[in-house]
Formats: sequence, C-alpha cells, structure tokens
Amino acid sequence: MEQDIIGHYQQWAATARAKVDQYQKLVNTYSLCRLVVFALMILSVVIAVKLDSFTIIAVALIILTLSFAWLVSRQSEFERQRVYFSNLAMVNENEIGSITAHQNIYNNGEKFADDKHPYSSDLDIFGTESLFQLVNRAATSAGNQKLSNWLKAPAQKEEILSRQQALQEIATKIDRKHGLQARLLFATKENGDQLQQLLKYLHAPFQLTGERWIVPYIKAAPFLLVLAIAAGYFYHPAYLLAIVLAFLNIAIQVEKGTAILKSSFLADKIGGLLANYSDVFKIIEAESWTSDRCAQLADQLKKGGTSEQIRELSRLINKLGYTLIMFFGFLLNVFFLWSLKQVIAIEHWKRTNSSSLDEAFEILAEFEALMSLASLHINYPEWRFPGIAEGRGYTLATRQIAHPLIKSAVRVANDYELNDTFRIDIITGSNMAGKSTFLRTLGINTVLALCGGPVCAASMHVSVMSLVSYMRIKDSLNESTSTFKAELDRLQMLLDAVNSNEKVFFLIDEMLRGTNSVDKYRGSKAVIGQLIRKKGVGLVATHDLQLADLEKQHPDYIRNFYFDIQVTDGEMLFDYKIRQGECKTFNASLLLKRMGIDVDSPD
Repeated sequence: MEQDIIGHYQQWAATARAKVDQYQKLVNTYSLCRLVVFALMILSVVIAVKLDSFTIIAVALIILTLSFAWLVSRQSEFERQRVYFSNLAMVNENEIGSITAHQNIYNNGEKFADDKHPYSSDLDIFGTESLFQLVNRAATSAGNQKLSNWLKAPAQKEEILSRQQALQEIATKIDRKHGLQARLLFATKENGDQLQQLLKYLHAPFQLTGERWIVPYIKAAPFLLVLAIAAGYFYHPAYLLAIVLAFLNIAIQVEKGTAILKSSFLADKIGGLLANYSDVFKIIEAESWTSDRCAQLADQLKKGGTSEQIRELSRLINKLGYTLIMFFGFLLNVFFLWSLKQVIAIEHWKRTNSSSLDEAFEILAEFEALMSLASLHINYPEWRFPGIAEGRGYTLATRQIAHPLIKSAVRVANDYELNDTFRIDIITGSNMAGKSTFLRTLGINTVLALCGGPVCAASMHVSVMSLVSYMRIKDSLNESTSTFKAELDRLQMLLDAVNSNEKVFFLIDEMLRGTNSVDKYRGSKAVIGQLIRKKGVGLVATHDLQLADLEKQHPDYIRNFYFDIQVTDGEMLFDYKIRQGECKTFNASLLLKRMGIDVDSPD
C-alpha cells in the first residue's frame, strides 16, 4: 500500500516537472520578443528623427508600448505558472520524503517547544524528529500557530468530530490540497512576520493632502493633454499647452513624491503576496465542500468576497509597478499621473475592505491545519480515526497501537484497554524493554486523537482529557534548578492538574530518580497513594518492583503490567510486547556480566 501511494506521488511530481519545462520555454520565448519590441522602439525613434515626423513617433510608440505591455503581462503569467508547477512538484516530492524518511520542507515547530508545557517536550510534539515535523503542511506563520495550538491542548468532542469529517473530505481532494499547498509554498521562504506586516499595512491609515481636488484632476488630465496634442496638429503653438500640462502633471507627482514613494515601497513588498493569496482564497471559495466545517469556512470567505477583494488590491499594486518599465512608465505618469492615481486607489481600497481580512486569514490558517492532518490520512490509510468516548470515567482503549514516529518496518504494536473507569497502571520491566516508548505511544496518539487526526492504531476510543507527563526531567543552570528540584516542580504540576476539575491523564516514567533508592520508593508510594485518593488516572513506569505490591493493597484501582526480556545463549531479546502482571526478569546484571563485572561476587 505504501509503495502505491509513493508511486502516485512520483507520477504527479513527474507531470508537474514536465509542465515546468513547458512554461520555462514560453518564458524564454516571450523574453526574446520583449527585446525585439524594445529594439523596434529605438528604431522608430531613429526613423522619426531622420524624417522629422512626430506622427511616426506617436503612432509607433503607442503600438509598440502596448505590445510591450502585453508581452510583459503574458510572460509574467507564464512565470507564475512555472513557479506554481515547480512548487507542485516539490509538494509531491515532499510527501515521498515524509513517508520514507520523515523529512519535511515545512517548519518543524521548534519555536513552539516548551519544557514547561504539560506534555509536549516529553512526547516529542515539536522540534526535530517530532510529531509537528511529521504532520505540518502549513506554510504561513498563522497556519503553523494554529496547528501548534491544536497539538498543545485537547479540543471538545464536537470540535474533534467536526475536524475529523473535514480532513477526511480534504483527503479525497488531493489535487485541490496540493494545489493550495503549491500556491502557499512561497510563505515558507519568507519572513515569519510577513503576514502580520501585510495586515498591519492594510490597517494603517494614510492621508494625502489635497486629495479632494487631486482626484477629479487626475480623471481629467489625460483628456486635457490629448486634446492639447490634437490641437497642436492643426495649430502648432498648441503644442506649448501640451508641454505645460505635461510638466504640470510631473510637478504634481514630484510634490507628492514622499507619499508616493512611501506607499509604493510598502505596496511593492506585498504585491506578489496578494496575487498568491487571492488564488488560494478563490480555490477554497469555488470548491464544492460537503463537510460542515469546510463548507462553513468557505461560506464565510464567499460572503466577504475575499478572493476578489484581494485580487483587486493586487491589480492596483501591479498597476503601480508599471511605472518601473522605463519609457512606458514615464508616459503613464505624464498622461495619467499614474503613480499618484494608483496610490489613491490603493488607499481607497484599504479604507473600504481591510476590516474583513483578519477573519479571512484566520480561516486560511485553519484550512492549513486541516490539510496538515489530512496528509496523515492520505499517507497512512491504515491509521484509524478514534471514537470519542463519554462517561464519568476514563476511556483509553486501543488495538494494535504503535508509535507514529517509528518507521513501520520496525515499530511494535500493542493493545491497551481502559474503559470508563478510574485506574492507575504500574508498568515494570528491564531497561530498553519498551516501557518509556509505550508511554509515549499512548501519549502521542492521544494528542493526535484529541486534535482531530487519525491515530497509528487499528482502533481507538478515548475520552476528552488533558495529558500531563513526567518523563524527561532536566536540570536548568540558567534557573539554578537541580534535577531533583525540577522533578518536584513537575510533580507539583501533576498534582495541581489532578486537583483541578478537568479530566487529567498522567504518564509517569521513573518517579523521583534524582534521590536515593529508599526516598525514591517511599516518595513514589506516597505520590501514588495521593493520586488514588484524588481519583487520578494514568500510567507509572518504574524499575522499582516494590511499587508493584500496591496492586495487593488497592486491587480495585491498581493494575500491574510489564515488558519482558528473553535470554537465549547469553543474548538478550526484546519483543516490546506489554503483558499483564509484574516483571520478574531484569537485565542490568546481565549487561554488567557481559562487561566482565561479576555482580554476584561478595567483593
């Protein structure tokens, strides 16, 4: 099945690469045509000077200028298509890399890492080789933030089911999904604050002195200048009036030069962004969505006319850029006061439309988060969507659950069952037998389940609950915190969470390792006792076999599980399968003997 999926991605990537070559040839052809037209412009000026004919210059420049503008427009469109198909190929190739090696061209979420978060550090949610790196397909900073928020806290049942339905639909629209990703890929290469800068620009007020009289004059200016030139054809001195009008138009723009330059500089930085975002919003608006979540989000964009709004602003900014085309730009400013006209139009657009864009980009961020989770459903169709359990007790029941960050060829699946009850499970076993990995397996899949994604399991039912982990306890030189103090702080977080009114499921791996064995046992036993009194629910992995005796004291609350080790011809063999009961075999002495240390020696 995996090879079939990879084969599809390879085929799609190859098709996109062929399109890249096709559009590159068109770009090169139109670039050559532009050079030819520019050469004809120079030739027409030379001929007109030799023949002393203003008519030849006027006619030739108008025709050739329009031809040049058309060629620029077509070449620009071909370049956009070339970039799009290049990005589309990268998107498909990225999926191959994700499946085969967990590689990803998208952000790995390292900036969201937080050692003080209840579980994200222990469960490898963010950073290198993390769940975020596996899942993320969000290009914008807002999309990354949205996905990280989903992974950092559980959603409510209705929200989870809504997301499940939405991303299942997105997974059936792979072409649309990859098209959106390809059009958004530019955002991965830009400054992370770019979208915020864009929104800040759109909300920033801008006042132009004299705007009330400038606007009607700009509308009349081209007609006045053309009439003066036409009059000069019949009455030569009228050309002086045309020259005066031309200088007046230039003078007005020079006088407003500071305002034009400021607006042009800011607009130029976002012009290309807007065209890309407009395409993305248009695709979302035009698609026929059947899931409630996607349909609702698309309807919100349609009501605001988001894609057309942004497309209009993009067109205005592109028009402002026409003035950069040498002689053509000079003519536009002389006849139409072009730069000033476009700056005023852009500011008018901002006053009319900018208020609705914050919501539009928030909707886009949610689509990116949904597309990220949909990638798991597409790439790993054997994964299952969990059922969300209700009931006063805790449910975490799963068959063949495995760790999603371990490659399928080597990971080992296990069953686990906790059905609408209150239990603490103590897991004993040798070093390297699989205790910690099992805790992380349950934890990371629960995170996926409660954010709306599929889980790496044959089936799963889980309550909506908050996770708290106690696994990788680190000291901190910056905060003058010892390992033991860090453990106490983590314990306090756990106990505070259990004391809250929320459902809290804890994962504890080797409690109080920073103290001596006597204190470790007594402290661990006391903590578990308090968790029982508070009706806490979770798993405790430990090497301390004495803790397994708590099952006898609390048979209705404590269960024992273990991971075993087999020794064959002096070799240790691990099957990483969980079993009910307490462990009887440990490997420390075996490892030491293999190093030449006799643990049975009295000396």
